[in-house]
Amino acid sequence: MDRAAEAIRESIELKRKVLDDRALMAELALATEAIIKTLKAGGKVLLCGNGGSAADAQHLAAEFSGRFYFDRPPLFAEALHVNTSYLTAVANDYSFDEVFARQVRAKGARGDVLVGLSTSGNSPNVLRALDEARDLGMTTVGLTGEGGGKMKGRCNHLIAVPSKDTPRIQEVHITLGHVICELVEAALFERK
Repeated sequence: MDRAAEAIRESIELKRKVLDDRALMAELALATEAIIKTLKAGGKVLLCGNGGSAADAQHLAAEFSGRFYFDRPPLFAEALHVNTSYLTAVANDYSFDEVFARQVRAKGARGDVLVGLSTSGNSPNVLRALDEARDLGMTTVGLTGEGGGKMKGRCNHLIAVPSKDTPRIQEVHITLGHVICELVEAALFERK
């Protein structure tokens, strides 16, 4: 049980560190404003990641397109990995590095937002998607870990959690994702 308590303490301490990081919190606010602006204009939010980050991308897409705190119209948000036939075909015919970039090219448009999740900041398929999104004139948001990895410089808004511990980073990513969902929902809809 000592390790369980320590893991929870580590998670709490990292969240405190994030809360006290003014630059990170400012970047979170800017990313949230960009998403609000896009959705107000009828644009889309596309999300991508691998493994646990894919699960987080899918979770956040569901919060936007379903509901978060209250019933309201759906928002266009899609996790780019959910079509396994597409994913395996493109990975087989081109390469795994191309699976998200091709979907960004097909589904993204100027003014849309791409949220890339990678705890290391170095996932080649997420990096390619961010490059493609920038080329299309999309706003790019990166959720990553300490230092930002290769995502640094590829994102309009980089939210780099100050840790190298993958599980702790992912716990903060979903917390920050929930904060974004809550603020977007409150900005776009009146709670009845």
